[in-house]
Amino acid sequence: MKLSSRSWFALSVLFSLSVIIIVFATTFNEETIGYILHFNLLFLVLAIAFRLIALAIWGLRIQVMSGSLGYRVPLPHCVNMVLASLLAGAITPGQAGGEPVRVHELYRSGVKVGDAAAVVIMERVLDGVILTVMGVILMTLMTRLFWSSFSPALYLLVIVAWILMISFLIIPVLAIRYPVMTKKFLMKLAGWLVPKFSRWSGSSETLVKLADREIDNLFGSMSRFTGTARVGLFWGAISTGLFWIVEFLVASFILMGLGLGPAVIESFFFQILIAIVNMIPLTPGSSGITELSTTSLYAMIIPTGMIGIFVLLWRFITFYLNIILGAIAGLAIFKREIGRREIDEEEMEKT
Repeated sequence: MKLSSRSWFALSVLFSLSVIIIVFATTFNEETIGYILHFNLLFLVLAIAFRLIALAIWGLRIQVMSGSLGYRVPLPHCVNMVLASLLAGAITPGQAGGEPVRVHELYRSGVKVGDAAAVVIMERVLDGVILTVMGVILMTLMTRLFWSSFSPALYLLVIVAWILMISFLIIPVLAIRYPVMTKKFLMKLAGWLVPKFSRWSGSSETLVKLADREIDNLFGSMSRFTGTARVGLFWGAISTGLFWIVEFLVASFILMGLGLGPAVIESFFFQILIAIVNMIPLTPGSSGITELSTTSLYAMIIPTGMIGIFVLLWRFITFYLNIILGAIAGLAIFKREIGRREIDEEEMEKT
């Protein structure tokens, strides 16, 4: 059964709210009300501010990487495409819907499809590299006592997370190392998929040729990122590191708002695991899965009565705020597309 965007959105919010309600119900005690009444709202404001700064850094990363390929994409446009991709990511399994949105918006700003895809793919690669490096560093900083408190289930989560990360990093490396073989595979896939869509039945050959051209552009761009455009890769890596650091500090501000220490090392490590698990396409927006993994991990450093409050506030900033900001950005894109269509229609009437 094919689900509409509204259905995916409803499922995403339903999964998230259901788990949060369950967490509240199972962790609520006589201390919970006191935690809520004494929460420092200043830290909530700081958490939201850092989240917005992180998104701006994400947009800057896209601008820098696109610029290294010879394109000038305005920073406001880059930030808007990031925001729009948040909404798409919130309603698609594994948050996979955000990438096509960013590719489309880069294309709308004059970037070739292959180059746009290369930028988005290298974004993911940089995320994987930076998260892996951060994870290794944090694991060495963790005390033996802390590791000894891990349950078998959490050990399994760590192992699965790193296997997924390593596998994800291998794919683009193989594409760069063996471009001919990879292109043959992608062209066979395109030749099989295109005819499946009836709306394209009259132009299958054209689309296959288009795919062939854009795959060449994609591989060429990825090669340039390791060659002539490596400055974009370098600054992309710097901005990626800044993005994740600022992003991960959101949870620490919430912890301080609850009267706890920032627990930077533990919190960063937990969020790396959560970020990797979120890549698994199990539920729309990884909702439900994120709340469960967050609860299981942060329960190790947060008093029981605080867990429900923490999960609710953290998910509001990192998930529900995504939906709000994404809807606003999507509306701006919709108005832009309507304006372009009207201009195109006027030009056709003149001719």
